[in-house]
Amino acid sequence: MSTPTAPATISLSDDHAAALSRDRLIERWVMLSLAAPAFAVVFVCLIVPVGWLFYLSFFTDSGAATLINYRHLIEQPSYVRIFWTTFKVSALTTAICAVLGYPLAYFMSQLPTRAANLCMIAVLLPFWTSLLVRTYAWLVLLQRTGLINHWGMQLGLWSEPLPLVNNLTGTLIGMVHIMLPFIVLPLYGNMRSIDRSLLQAAANLGASPVQSFWRIFLPLSVPGLTAGALVVFILCLGFYVTPEVLGGGRVTMVSSRIATDIDTFLNWGSASALGAVLLVLTFLLLWIASRLAKNLSLIGAGH
Repeated sequence: MSTPTAPATISLSDDHAAALSRDRLIERWVMLSLAAPAFAVVFVCLIVPVGWLFYLSFFTDSGAATLINYRHLIEQPSYVRIFWTTFKVSALTTAICAVLGYPLAYFMSQLPTRAANLCMIAVLLPFWTSLLVRTYAWLVLLQRTGLINHWGMQLGLWSEPLPLVNNLTGTLIGMVHIMLPFIVLPLYGNMRSIDRSLLQAAANLGASPVQSFWRIFLPLSVPGLTAGALVVFILCLGFYVTPEVLGGGRVTMVSSRIATDIDTFLNWGSASALGAVLLVLTFLLLWIASRLAKNLSLIGAGH
């Protein structure tokens, strides 16, 4: 009496595996074809300009290969000061936005949904106005004959106009006003997603509201704070309009120097080298921030 042969079963299994592999391959190609337009846009609008930027930084106007543009960045103290100013202004803006934005986002997260939505509209309201218009509005408010100095002297708060513009103070005020929504939005979303039952459990175990906030709510809101701070910091690195208008030429950032090298000196090589170095430093800072965030999450999980 004969028994069913194993080779037929093996053959069917092999055919089934081959069909599954073929279907997966077809699915990958379909997904790739759907993503092809997005990849093309990224390549044309990002990869090609950045590659051209790096290319120009290594060549002179005559086409000769050189490293002189990068040597100037190292040898000339003015470039070091420009990079220091750029990162200092970006870090100060991020810190002030975090100090102002965290309480605001926390307050909004505790409100009922309808009231929180109204507050969100108020936070998003500045986006309906042009950045240039908002910057010049601050110039009107902060200048020596502006409304703030006028009202301050009328109320007797100070006797002479305060230097609120054409300096670092005016630049920070304008940049914080523009950047604040970018840190409030991720913070609010993160805080809204925190499970309130964790705070109730902490209260049932005898924790005070302050202890519940510091031990539970604050650590859980760190991802939103980190995401918002990174967005604000990266955007500040490339700011041009606000430092130019409110800084009055006394707050020179990398973007301002790039514009000067191109518009005034027609030096594309130097401007490209500045942009390339800023891009590399930005990616380096993002990598360091991601490593720190990963280490902090591991430490938190260990506790």
